[in-house]
Amino acid sequence: MKKNFLMVCIALMSGLGGAAVYQNLFQSGGNSPEQLISRTPARQVNLSTDGAPMPAFEAAAEMTVHSVVHIKTYGSEDSFNNMFDPWQQFFFGNPGNRQREQNPLMGTGSGVIISENGYIATNNHVVARAEKIEVILNDRRTYTAELVGTDPTTDLALLKIEEKALPYVVYGNSDEVKVGQWVLAVGNPFNLTSTVTAGIVSAKGRNINLLEGDPSKGMYPIESFIQTDAAVNPGNSGGALVSTNGKLVGINSAIASNTGSYSGYSFAIPVNIVKKVMKDLLEFGTVQRGFIGVSIRDIDNKLAEEKGIKEFKGVYVAGISEGGAAEDAGLKEGDIILKVGNEDVNTSPELQEQVGKYRPGDKVELAIVRNGKALTLPLVLKNRRNTTSLIKREKEGKGSLALLGAVFSKVSDEEKSMLRIRNGLKIKSLSDGKLKSSGVKEGFIITSVDKKPVDEVSDLEFLNDKKGGVLIEGVYPNGFRAYYGFGL
Repeated sequence: MKKNFLMVCIALMSGLGGAAVYQNLFQSGGNSPEQLISRTPARQVNLSTDGAPMPAFEAAAEMTVHSVVHIKTYGSEDSFNNMFDPWQQFFFGNPGNRQREQNPLMGTGSGVIISENGYIATNNHVVARAEKIEVILNDRRTYTAELVGTDPTTDLALLKIEEKALPYVVYGNSDEVKVGQWVLAVGNPFNLTSTVTAGIVSAKGRNINLLEGDPSKGMYPIESFIQTDAAVNPGNSGGALVSTNGKLVGINSAIASNTGSYSGYSFAIPVNIVKKVMKDLLEFGTVQRGFIGVSIRDIDNKLAEEKGIKEFKGVYVAGISEGGAAEDAGLKEGDIILKVGNEDVNTSPELQEQVGKYRPGDKVELAIVRNGKALTLPLVLKNRRNTTSLIKREKEGKGSLALLGAVFSKVSDEEKSMLRIRNGLKIKSLSDGKLKSSGVKEGFIITSVDKKPVDEVSDLEFLNDKKGGVLIEGVYPNGFRAYYGFGL
């Protein structure tokens, strides 16, 4: 009984106390909870605290949506696209005799019209190994495109369609792009034409180890992507990343996703690299890469402690290439590169991006720190052969022969004797083409095509008039014999 009475008393005292607090806090000041809520300004989380309005995207979308095209690629789909096994033919028949669809759809992507006379920038991976490239404009006009050139080291390609007075996107300046600024991604995701999404620049100078390199072939990839959170999905590759004033700041190239669809991270090639690569492909058919001639490292805690570096600024020179531009200019191991021209560089991708804007023979100034002292070094860039000359693309033949995508060389008598062959034509180098897509490797010696002996490039000229399947026989330098097949 006493226990129940005590609990009732505690409850009464708590109620009276709460009423008193309410009276003092709200009634006396004239501010009820409802009044306080009504007087608290409500703000949307995507608006700045100073009340600045959201940027207008309509004008930028209108300026670019008609300049972004839909790209479809086609190719021969049959088992000849892989290494051909004559034993499998013996037991299971010739797969080349099966009825196959001609030029089935291989993939789709996007492209950006960069001139009114029909030049289009896109990704190399969109058009790689394609036998036919179809371009569809926003007004549904359709064209067959010519592949002018590709650059796997930047994942860029240049196309051409025969048309005039086309709407095109004006180049911006990716060096001026700031983290946090608004951008639009324009492309054709999931085969949905003319799709526009918005986001902000999340980061610059991103290296995601997407592009493969091969120093032995002069392939040094440049990865200094603009990262955004604008929704980019499969099919957006090759599309435009534009600023709110409608200028091109990048070519959308990749997404970071475990599912294959957009999950918050997309990456674009900076337009300053795009502009340079497109100009090179148009003028020379190949990209003119300038090199400083150094090996570099990003500055982190470990390197700073090891080398006694006080400021985490710039890119550390870890080595100097013999006969390169850096050696000629007097750059030394242990120097720290702060600027290329007028642009700051604080990471390896940023340095590669800035150097990637120049050609061999171009003179640039490097701002460096050596033993704590600031210096400026003039430097003349060189090509991968350590000369200042521009490199011309080697001719690959005409007609269907050009589709092979190879540069050939003669086989020496010594090689013929060692491999026990009477004739042959060696593949010196490969670009995107029939041979590479069929699995042929550089160094392969072709001994016959369609059972006809091959010893000179002229022995392949009959392929210019060839239609249908082609069977190639040959041997690798290690003695391994192989058979390949593809369609023309």
